[in-house]
Amino acid sequence: MQNSEAMALSAALLAAAGELTQRINEGVVARGFEGMRPAHGFAFTRLAPDGATVTELAAHLGVTKQAASQLVDEVVRKGYAERRDHPGDARARLIVLTERGWACTRAAEEVAAEVVGEWVELLGEGEVRVLGRHLARIAPYGPIRPAW
Repeated sequence: MQNSEAMALSAALLAAAGELTQRINEGVVARGFEGMRPAHGFAFTRLAPDGATVTELAAHLGVTKQAASQLVDEVVRKGYAERRDHPGDARARLIVLTERGWACTRAAEEVAAEVVGEWVELLGEGEVRVLGRHLARIAPYGPIRPAW
């Protein structure tokens, strides 16, 4: 593959990811989850299903513990998450989604399904499944990080 082709592929993947992120965020906000930003959604992917410490969240997001702590303060203040005692570490606090956080997560999943449904209309279900398998081979473990 030539450099120009590699660059075009890179641009297309980034554009698709950016549009997907924007549409999910807009859909979540349109469903009544005010004050949400894409960074919150990226954090929620780590908090679900069992919660995480601020340190774990910082590593997932690729930010400092201070930045992760500020994000946690914000989502706690907005009622999307809460701090609990950590069952395995008395020194740590576990950040878990509240019912409002889970509802927001379900709304994001609905919007993602709508967008992927459009891809299916454009490419066909088989091609979208192949795309998903190829992308899973390229980036199998995440984490899913925002582009700060």
